[in-house]
Amino acid sequence: MKLLLISGACLLAVTGLAGDSSSARVPVLIELFTSEGCSSCPPADRLLEKLDKEQPVPGAELVVLSEHVDYWNQLGWSDPFSSPLYTERQREYASTLHGEVYTPEMVVDGARGFVGSDEADARRSVKDAVKSAKASIHVEARREDSKARILIRMDQAADGTLYLALARESAKSQVLRGENGGRALSHVAVVYSLQKLGRVERNGAGFEREVTATVQPGTRIVAFVEKGGVGRVTAIGQARL
Repeated sequence: MKLLLISGACLLAVTGLAGDSSSARVPVLIELFTSEGCSSCPPADRLLEKLDKEQPVPGAELVVLSEHVDYWNQLGWSDPFSSPLYTERQREYASTLHGEVYTPEMVVDGARGFVGSDEADARRSVKDAVKSAKASIHVEARREDSKARILIRMDQAADGTLYLALARESAKSQVLRGENGGRALSHVAVVYSLQKLGRVERNGAGFEREVTATVQPGTRIVAFVEKGGVGRVTAIGQARL
């Protein structure tokens, strides 16, 4: 069923960068707003995993994030990965994209939202996103026990709001109640922390910011810049721990 809300000690560095000499692929951010309480969401979860694993669009480096909303939690199953933070982020997208709040929803590069299980729409949106230039973000992460020191650097700063997302590489859940009761579900790049690090101004100079964060084993670290509060992605990079 579709629920619709009317909107009111090691160093690792892996980057998916526009213009990187090792790859001609342009990084594209794909966010999936999903819920384990929604029977329409598992196909979208599987599509996100497929896009992440197969990287099927020529010229694109897909950077995926799964953000579990909380507005399904009162309908029989409380999603253990959900947060009101991701619900609010989806509402902000609904405002900027002149849409509604529903699951599953996929948002590509902060510029276009659509039903999250629609693979054809996803591919079209990614192909369009590749046409927009982005600044490069270099992300380095050094683990220190349960924390990580994360260095975010841009040779030329992009204009917008800088975000830092931490996501589990993968997650599984046995759903006991609700629309997906009795099903074993799997997810990829499940966000467990999303921080707004502040404004970045495009002034022809570089940018550098260091952040210390508590991290879980098998974490993807994604830094990106969006126009305004939420909007078109103007820079992105990632690392893994």
